[in-house]
Amino acid sequence: MIPVVLSGGSGTRLWPLSRGQYPKQFLPLVSGKTMIQETLLRLGGVFGLQPPIAVCNEDHRFMMAEQLWEIGCKPAAIILEPVGKNTAPAVAMAALSASSPDDVLLILPADHVIADIATFHQAIAKAEKLAKQDLLVTFGIVASAPETGYGYIKAGAEAVADGFKVAAFVEKPDEATAQTYLDSGDYFWNSGMFAFKAGVFLHELEKFNPQMLSVCREALAAAKTDLDFTRLDKDIFSTCPADSIDYAVMEKTDKAAVIPMDAGWNDVGSWSALWDVTGKDPSGNAIKGDVLSIDTTNSYIHSSNKLVAVIGVQDLVVVETDDAVMVASKDRVQDVKAIVDQLKALKRDEAQVHRKVYRPWGHYDLVDAGDRHHTKRIVVKPGAKLSVQKHHHRAEHWVVVKGTAWVTKDGQEVLVTENESIYIPVGVVHSLENPGVIPLEMVEIQSGSYLGEDDIVRFQDNYGRI
Repeated sequence: MIPVVLSGGSGTRLWPLSRGQYPKQFLPLVSGKTMIQETLLRLGGVFGLQPPIAVCNEDHRFMMAEQLWEIGCKPAAIILEPVGKNTAPAVAMAALSASSPDDVLLILPADHVIADIATFHQAIAKAEKLAKQDLLVTFGIVASAPETGYGYIKAGAEAVADGFKVAAFVEKPDEATAQTYLDSGDYFWNSGMFAFKAGVFLHELEKFNPQMLSVCREALAAAKTDLDFTRLDKDIFSTCPADSIDYAVMEKTDKAAVIPMDAGWNDVGSWSALWDVTGKDPSGNAIKGDVLSIDTTNSYIHSSNKLVAVIGVQDLVVVETDDAVMVASKDRVQDVKAIVDQLKALKRDEAQVHRKVYRPWGHYDLVDAGDRHHTKRIVVKPGAKLSVQKHHHRAEHWVVVKGTAWVTKDGQEVLVTENESIYIPVGVVHSLENPGVIPLEMVEIQSGSYLGEDDIVRFQDNYGRI
């Protein structure tokens, strides 16, 4: 089997931790590993797996590559989507990239939690057997409550090995309908995980949505290889119909089967869901970071940096980050998306980025911002180099705090060491490199009439960002 990791979600319901440029699948929400890393690590012990295929947004490519590298995973491909088109085109790209139409693809969203790994592995083995019989297999989660936030799968009367043929896929129900589903025992939560042969999926997609498959073929044929990435052609892929696997194929095919699974699955789609899967203190509180609580019960309290103190509250979610604090009643956390929509309407950066922004060469933290000045803390990884660039509207002062900087300034090369500084005037072509074996830490003071991140003219770049 080939694991296919889908990483296209934006995770807006977990704002302010999850942002457009740094969504939840790249965060260590439940353990010390990120959710993408956990998705692959929990496959350890599954027999006969080939290297995975990852599909992600182009903007997230360096985070994806680095997080895979951190766990020693070398993927068969990292396919970059220039625009999001939902899960069906993403899976089609992975299927088209498989080495054989008989390869079984194990489709895994990158943002799920599964507590019982042994049971999960058993379900994978069962799904693989059915997939080899040319069935399109979905993993149905044994429902434990009348959940209204999930779609459901109705099992048909026809049994197939360890599963059932699918009778119907149904949308998210109201509570009364969900209760009837639960009482019947015939319905499972739709996990969004699948197993099927690459060729069988493509055959069914061509039957039900030939335009989607045609565009995917064209976009992949015109794709460019860039470092470790497969860059789909943007002009072609932008014309692809957007649809989920369920709508595009699974609801229409007569080959759909469902494997029931009861393995402590959770899609962590809200703060209350994250509270469910996080360890709690004797008062039912899930606490992360520097938190003091008095007479507080059944709450989720997350501190990223500052001390957070809560007194006499219950059933709350409190999340602190560098640049935002969110407080919500636990039964209203689905409305966090409305806050993100407001931020987007106001064109505020907090919807998309954190104060700390990750780049392929390291990261920077915007410590202070005024009308004509920004102060950043910059960390450059050993051996990494920023692009050769210039700015039309700002000058920069760099002070090296730790490590060594190799600076090129108007063609002149300068070595800047700890407690030394250098000035980069407006319009001067320059570059910055860390030639050392330890991280380079600098303080950068920008001054000028315009300080936006788009005031960069790149002449040379190691990361394909020209």
